[in-house]
Amino acid sequence: MLTTLFSGDSPRSRPLTIVLLAMIAILALGPFLFPGVRAFSMMGMICVFIILVASYDLMLGYTHIVSFAHTMFFGIGAYGVAMATSAWGKGFDAVLLGAAAALLLTVILALLLGLLSLRVKAIFFALVTLAVAFAFLSLVTQLYPITGGEDGMRVRVPRELGPAFRPVEGSLVGVSLPDALAALVGQAAWSDVLFDVRVTGRTLMYYVAFTVSVLVFLFLLRVVNSPFGKVLQAIRENEFRAQALGYNTVLYRTAVVILSALLACVAGVLFALINRYVNPENTLAFELMVFILLMCVIGGMGTMYGAVVGATLFLLAQNYLQDLLKLLAQQLPPDSTLAHLVGPERWLLWFGLLFVLSVYFFPSGVVGQLRQWSAQTRRQAPLEDAKLGRPNPQSR
Repeated sequence: MLTTLFSGDSPRSRPLTIVLLAMIAILALGPFLFPGVRAFSMMGMICVFIILVASYDLMLGYTHIVSFAHTMFFGIGAYGVAMATSAWGKGFDAVLLGAAAALLLTVILALLLGLLSLRVKAIFFALVTLAVAFAFLSLVTQLYPITGGEDGMRVRVPRELGPAFRPVEGSLVGVSLPDALAALVGQAAWSDVLFDVRVTGRTLMYYVAFTVSVLVFLFLLRVVNSPFGKVLQAIRENEFRAQALGYNTVLYRTAVVILSALLACVAGVLFALINRYVNPENTLAFELMVFILLMCVIGGMGTMYGAVVGATLFLLAQNYLQDLLKLLAQQLPPDSTLAHLVGPERWLLWFGLLFVLSVYFFPSGVVGQLRQWSAQTRRQAPLEDAKLGRPNPQSR
């Protein structure tokens, strides 16, 4: 059953399997494990960025298409919901109409981008998408009466997805994972571990995002392991050979751009409903496109599991690296050079250093490297058995 669920594409690494199971369990039980708004918001963003990074990996990792317009489709989804709820109110009908209009515009733009630009190769297509993305960013910034310009727009979510809606009367009991870990080392009291969880509309919205991210991930696993996905990988390895075998590579490349853009638009819709505020900086900025690329590289391109690992590690470092550096600086002499070097205001320096180290020690990404180590271990096991005179079960 699990083989069918994961389309025959298992993690193929015991450490990776443990990490993925831990991530899924924490995200599934997140509202009952972490008190406070900060952790809650970050887990929602992890779910959104898993969709966003996985859809980008479908282009970059499996088809070797470098596009810088991915944030444009993300922004279309976010602004579609924001503009619809601003014009028609905060009902579900406005959200659905905004999402449908955003998806339709995404299909049109992705189709035009694919048909007009995918006939050019490599860096030229990347430059075309970069120009289109910057043009769209400039358009959104200048259309202040419609998009709010640089000030952005507030998203009016339905009441059932807001903090005032209480589907469950009273409160439930949660177990604070950070406090439990602190209590184990004697830094906190066990009485602080339990906390009250009030289930609201925002909790429901989080589980909607979590469910959609799981379904999209399983759908993309099915896509990349289908005959369609095998053709995409053939195009990645040698496009001329795929053409010689009779495949219309322009058609396949256009299809994957449209599919990836649609999923990025879905991620934008979820982002707008969770964050409840959109502006060019958090949806369309080039810096966000760089972050998506970094998540894909850190996790491992062409693995799909790398989207989960890369998005989680990146957002954890982005949100908590400053706090970690602050704690580290407090343990050092206040006027020492090392204390100034690890100051929380220098978190970008250490963030960049962590990325360099991850590329150096995990050149194929975290997922790719763990798979390589597991494969080497499996290959070496029969050789060690032969040296020790042990029978090989596979030879029976």
